[in-house]
Amino acid sequence: MLEKIKALYADSIQTQISASDALPVSIQKAVNLLVSSLLRGNKIIVCGHGRSYANAQLLVANLLNRYEMERPSFPSVLLSLDSAVGSAIVLDNQLTTLYQRQFNAVAQQGDVLIVLSPDGNEEVILDVMDCASTKDVAIIALTGMNNGYFQGLLSENDVEIQVPAQKESRILESHLFIINALCELIDYSLFNQN
Repeated sequence: MLEKIKALYADSIQTQISASDALPVSIQKAVNLLVSSLLRGNKIIVCGHGRSYANAQLLVANLLNRYEMERPSFPSVLLSLDSAVGSAIVLDNQLTTLYQRQFNAVAQQGDVLIVLSPDGNEEVILDVMDCASTKDVAIIALTGMNNGYFQGLLSENDVEIQVPAQKESRILESHLFIINALCELIDYSLFNQN
């Protein structure tokens, strides 16, 4: 059992080392996109499905409340899976429209959509990304190496942060790190505190 625990740490650490080489430029582009959108008075719309929904909730909590420093709230919206909203949409429509209907109601030109998709094959995520492209909403996609479904959905104005891993648990861990990095870098960019 102890060897298995050590192997889990080693696997997680190796994923982070690989990510530290592969992702800084993409993370910087994502931060620049988010900061520009916030400075224009736009909002950040966040969407995660399945296990990624918890990471999406945490990101919105960090944006609306705070990350590590006290600061004004940043306008952000979580496309909701739970509650009466999600239940009513699924009851009256196809599951694929769960996030699409919410997105169309709140998204405006200049907003940024952040999608969290370890596998890249969730139809509800792909559908909301398609809506974003028709509304001139930039997309930041947090993905893993199994993201072939995203090809053609992202434009040169969008940012993909592709974790160099195939195992969902490693991708989710890395997405959490990226969420924390984005929040810290947004705060640093806007308030320039140590």
